[in-house]
Amino acid sequence: MSLEVRVEVLPPWPYSLPRTGGMDGLTPVRSGVLHRLLHEGEVPVHVRVAQLRSGAVVIGATAADRGAAMRAITRMRRALGVDLALRPFHERFRNDPLIGAAVRANPVLRPAGRPSAFEAFACAVTEQLIEYQRAVAIQRRMIAALGRHDPRSRLRDAPSAAVLGAASAARLESFDLAAGRALALIRGAREVAAGRVDLESSDPQVQEQGWARLRALRGIGPWTVEMMALTGQGRLDQLPAGDLGFIKLVGRLCSGGDPHARAQEQQVRELFERFGEWKGLAGVYALRSQGVLRSAVLRSG
Repeated sequence: MSLEVRVEVLPPWPYSLPRTGGMDGLTPVRSGVLHRLLHEGEVPVHVRVAQLRSGAVVIGATAADRGAAMRAITRMRRALGVDLALRPFHERFRNDPLIGAAVRANPVLRPAGRPSAFEAFACAVTEQLIEYQRAVAIQRRMIAALGRHDPRSRLRDAPSAAVLGAASAARLESFDLAAGRALALIRGAREVAAGRVDLESSDPQVQEQGWARLRALRGIGPWTVEMMALTGQGRLDQLPAGDLGFIKLVGRLCSGGDPHARAQEQQVRELFERFGEWKGLAGVYALRSQGVLRSAVLRSG
């Protein structure tokens, strides 16, 4: 027997529900309603999200257990950034020479979040050093073969840490995942499945302990952990500075506009340091900015 839980949230800052789901197929949008299958332990939860004309966001969840439904709703709120109070960021950086124009033009922008930090980790591993479209194709194959399926909603959830931790490297390589990344994903999944790494904790200290443990694994570098933290744990202070987009962006700035220039990762970190606790969000705006990049940015702040 299933029950329905419904929550209505008025976001504290302008918000717009995504009109399309991600390319991995986990979050389809049907008639303006976003759908997602999540699991709380072994309990499947069908979550639906819609936005009213008033701006309020309505999140409903169907599950056999009320507690599981409420926890799934909390996870979707975090993933979608519904509760982010972004006024301090916008007031402080709306005139910033690097991102100010983009900040003023698009106040609803948020990082693309995921409702599970482990899911974000697994995606980051598949996206290491390859084109995004190819990474998404790998993710879709993994979801189809190893993900959890709900016949009633016709939705799939991402593979669990236990499933990926028990998979063989050859099995993951069959999805076109490189051998080194397959092993890295298995190692990380086993740490999570065994409880040695708690990625779902909201305690920053616990989160950062988990980052350190993952970073100690072969094949897991700072970019992977920072992407996971930004998109899976809502850590807006985390910037995946090794991302090629940032390397190119800062390279252009440092070279006076040379489109072929590449910066060092440390240069990226130094440029974004002034954004402090908002580095991750500032990075999202910087990559979206279509304004003219000026060397003056390097001297500001």
